[in-house]
Amino acid sequence: MNSKTEKKQLIIFAAVAYGITYLLGILMWYGYAKGIELSAFPNAQMMYPAMGVMLAFLLTQRKDENMPRAFYRIFIVSAAIQILFAVLSVFMPDMTVEMPGGTVSAWLLWLQFVQIIGGILCLIFLFVSGKKRRAAYGLRWKNWKASILCILLFLVLYFGRAALAYMMQGQFTVFFDILKSPEAWIMIGVLPLNFVFAYAAFFGEEYGWRYYLQPILQEKFGLRKGVLLLGVVWGLWHLPLDFFFYVTPEKGIIMTLSQVITCITLGIFFGYAYMKTENIWVPVILHFLNNNLVLVISGQFSADVLQDQSVSWTDVPVSLLLNGLLFGLFILAKPYREKKEMKELL
Repeated sequence: MNSKTEKKQLIIFAAVAYGITYLLGILMWYGYAKGIELSAFPNAQMMYPAMGVMLAFLLTQRKDENMPRAFYRIFIVSAAIQILFAVLSVFMPDMTVEMPGGTVSAWLLWLQFVQIIGGILCLIFLFVSGKKRRAAYGLRWKNWKASILCILLFLVLYFGRAALAYMMQGQFTVFFDILKSPEAWIMIGVLPLNFVFAYAAFFGEEYGWRYYLQPILQEKFGLRKGVLLLGVVWGLWHLPLDFFFYVTPEKGIIMTLSQVITCITLGIFFGYAYMKTENIWVPVILHFLNNNLVLVISGQFSADVLQDQSVSWTDVPVSLLLNGLLFGLFILAKPYREKKEMKELL
């Protein structure tokens, strides 16, 4: 592939992944000012990075017979519908549905339905596309042993970080009380099933960040600098959510800084796992676990814990310490050693 094509692909990717995110961020600002429920936006936003990659490939590599076109097209259509529903949730906010837990946005429910159906259809077409097409575009599951070990290692580190966080707050027993509750184990038990229905959103991010952008940045800046830069890029991509969803706008700067720290450190581990396994489904699973297990360790067992969080400046150094020690230190792992360093060790 020539440099002109690569540059065109990168422009398309950035225009979709960042352009749509920030454009709809303006709409989120408007919706927040009007007191409108914005829960449809995070789900849709997670689809943009992969959508950008797929559009870039479809537009610049039309003659490639190994491209899983049906998989790409279904994913893009699903993402486009979700964008539409997110936009309509601001202009038609009165569309609601009564649920056992209260009133929820009808647009959010329909968006989730589209994401589930689209994700299942994508899996079907991905399966029938054949191993050759899956392998050609980084979609094949491989390296089983290393993949499972990376997932298990992440779980150990994740719960270890939670235990340390509770201990630093003098609430160590609270952590164990949460883990002893039936709700925690029920939620953990249904995670595999939930992944089948919800994987599309996490694939939406990881196929863009880890599969596509990470190799580009690492080739240009080096293995370590490239993944650190990716963490910053990934963190700042959350900007609209950091100001208008996760917290209130006056705490947006704190949330953004905390988000960048989290994305850099988690990005190091996700990048390590991807380089170790060459299996994009591993970071997809890790991302899914990271987002869903917070419902367990918080003890709230509800996705509501993600919205309107309570944050302060004192959380920033704690996040840097815990995430840096448990995930960030993987920057020293073997997969991140430059080729020159590897030769010196031999």
